[in-house]
Amino acid sequence: MSSKGVWVSPTEFVTFAEARRDKSLTDHIASRGRSFDAQALGMYLPNPDTILKAQGKDIKVYRDLRSSALVGGNIRRRKSSVLALERDLKRGKAPVRVERFVRDWLADLDLDRIIRELLDAALFGYQPVELMWKSVGLHLVPEDLLGKPAEWFLYDQDNQLRFRARDAGIQGELCDPQRFIVARQDATYNNPYGFADMSMCFWPVVFMKGGMKFWVQFTEKYGSPWLIGKHPRGASTKETNDLLDSLEQMVQDAVAVIPNDSSVEIKEAAGKTGSADVYRELLMYCRSEINVALLGQNQTTEANSNRASAMAGLDVTEDIRDGDASIVAATLNAAIRLVVDLNFGESIAAPLYELWEQDQIDKTLAERDKSLTDSGVKFTQQYWMRTYNLQEGDLAPPVEPTGSPEFAESTLKPILDQVALDQVINSLPAELLQEHGEQAVAPVIDALLRARTDTEALGLLAEANPTMDDQALQETLTRLMFQAGIWGRLNANADRED
Repeated sequence: MSSKGVWVSPTEFVTFAEARRDKSLTDHIASRGRSFDAQALGMYLPNPDTILKAQGKDIKVYRDLRSSALVGGNIRRRKSSVLALERDLKRGKAPVRVERFVRDWLADLDLDRIIRELLDAALFGYQPVELMWKSVGLHLVPEDLLGKPAEWFLYDQDNQLRFRARDAGIQGELCDPQRFIVARQDATYNNPYGFADMSMCFWPVVFMKGGMKFWVQFTEKYGSPWLIGKHPRGASTKETNDLLDSLEQMVQDAVAVIPNDSSVEIKEAAGKTGSADVYRELLMYCRSEINVALLGQNQTTEANSNRASAMAGLDVTEDIRDGDASIVAATLNAAIRLVVDLNFGESIAAPLYELWEQDQIDKTLAERDKSLTDSGVKFTQQYWMRTYNLQEGDLAPPVEPTGSPEFAESTLKPILDQVALDQVINSLPAELLQEHGEQAVAPVIDALLRARTDTEALGLLAEANPTMDDQALQETLTRLMFQAGIWGRLNANADRED
């Protein structure tokens, strides 16, 4: 049989071409609808977060954690690290008109607020954003990108975003993909809600609050001295209660009135230092866990850290910062892709929004440009202005060398008329150079022949030198050196052009 394929049954043969056109190749085989998973039997997909499942609540419980000073401060620091990055639109393969259109649209948005809302995706796992479209001439662009509360939305069995509308039932209303984009952290098919970093802070915050409560009680109980009142054995219950009330007033006002046959003794709580350290260690452990969960390190916020350990901790924080920046860039690029699709077509390449740390980029470019410059590469003024964001007037014009240059310097302009250069070289007869050479060398040879010692030879050469006619020879050699330099520069320029 000439056809290539496979027998799927004793009576059915399927060619490879038919197999490629089979719809089953693009459909999910392992899906929730066919699995025995208990979650797949429901009408929507619950958030698989273990903390939320154990508490039976939504992510509102995570929002309450921000009231903690340590958690709120770390969140502020984490968002500020992303906002401090350089950010801009890169054209890439997009047409110039598309890049200008998207840049003008982004200029009308409050990007700082939008980025802050998108960064909530790292805290709660996902952050839905609604695009508020408006008409601008013949185009359609989002007037604003509004982050909506994540607890208003859920995912169905097909991992599609749905809004918990009041009139849509438990399954929710399917969200239009042109109206909603979602920023997510570490989202997968099994968990489209993403991973919430606040889930790592829940129990440390709870234990820290509980430890703080017991620590305060411990301080109230053992931090102040005890007042012990003594009364006669035969005193009545009323007299005992009156003495107790007087002691309470004495603790508050340091003044009390007691009978003359009663006494008050003050005792300090001794031996409780170890118990107080237990609460302190619990609180420090919870602080450390929260810092590691949100910042990736606990060195820069602890009192016993030094500069070296703090700087080592900042390196880890930069990794988390770059991860948050990638979430922001991916979400904004999804919005840009929608704008380009609706206004220019799906086949048109879209520009990309990027965030980066300018100091690292500048250092890398500066080292590269220095190496290239030392190798002889010359960059244009436009390159320096574009690469290092310079303004007009920042670069001084190149300074022309002054003075009389030596013959080997590079300030001589090459003679481009090759015919004229050949005529100059040919105008110097060899006989003239030979004649000047013989006149200059003849006295030297005569002095060397008459000298009997080295000292006498030096004296004869000194006597012969004043009468030597070397002016003509120097002029001839100067002209030849000049012509040789011109010839070498012409050859070097020809090699660079080739």
